[in-house]
Amino acid sequence: MAAGSLLALLDDIATVLDDVALMTKVAAKKSAAMADDVSVMTKVAAQKTAGVLGDDLALNAQQVTGVRADREIPVVWAVAKGSLVNKAILVPAALLISAFAPWAVTPLLMVGGAFLCYEGFEKLAHKFLHSPHQDEAAHESHAKANANPAVDLVAFEKDKIKGAVRTDFILSAEIIAITLGTVAGAPFVQQVTVLVGIALVMTLGVYGFVAGIVKLDDLGLWLSQKPGAAARALGAGIVRAAPWLMKALSVAGTAAMFLVGGGILVHGVPAVHHAVEGMGAVAAQWPVGGLWAVLVPNLLNAVIGIVAGGLVLAVVNLVARLRKGGTAH
Repeated sequence: MAAGSLLALLDDIATVLDDVALMTKVAAKKSAAMADDVSVMTKVAAQKTAGVLGDDLALNAQQVTGVRADREIPVVWAVAKGSLVNKAILVPAALLISAFAPWAVTPLLMVGGAFLCYEGFEKLAHKFLHSPHQDEAAHESHAKANANPAVDLVAFEKDKIKGAVRTDFILSAEIIAITLGTVAGAPFVQQVTVLVGIALVMTLGVYGFVAGIVKLDDLGLWLSQKPGAAARALGAGIVRAAPWLMKALSVAGTAAMFLVGGGILVHGVPAVHHAVEGMGAVAAQWPVGGLWAVLVPNLLNAVIGIVAGGLVLAVVNLVARLRKGGTAH
């Protein structure tokens, strides 16, 4: 009798262990599936926000130009810390919106998209409406102030940092909003994981790259002073290429504003989105269809972004004039 009870107990224990093993396997599979989902969503979010990064890189690299060479990295580090603070504010705000007002995600995305288009159009307007002599005079004045020992360089750096952190807040908000739109339907834990991951990776990537860009000329100068002919030639090439890299980043950043901003606006209006998709499907039938299927929707997004940016700039200028007229009276 005792032997039978012992066998029954052992059988029960074996059954429990089988159940535990089965549940462990199920939990492991669910964890692996969740990890795969997080990885996929992070990749999708990174792809969607990549367009904003060109603008982020160019703007932040430009923001820290003009700082003394020995202060460039400390200034970049200060802006990077400000960027982390921005994201520490934006990520919880995005999660709260997703939890309590998910309907607000698309309108916020469209506001952000419209702002990107406006900023891009403003850059184009500044380039074509301002005389090159004005920009040259501003650069000369800045260089003289930077070389003048009487100028408070600490205050100058603080202004640079504040301006860069403000710019970062706007672009970070756009990145977080795009990411939120990607993970809006996912479980809360996955939303947190993807948003935090994107925030950290983007910050480290952007400001690491910015630090490299602003020190390119120093690297070129260092190499040009080396005894080897190859090192000197490489250094001279880097010094010559650095300004062109900044210009290329600026152009890429402006294009990214229209592509990303226009794409967000297009996706926010279903009728326009379907029309653009339909044109892309038609373009896919042309020779080299795969290429046209990608180019045509992106070109249409850019055109819509340019038009939207022009309209927003016109409204902003009109409001500014009305306010000036009101204060004058």
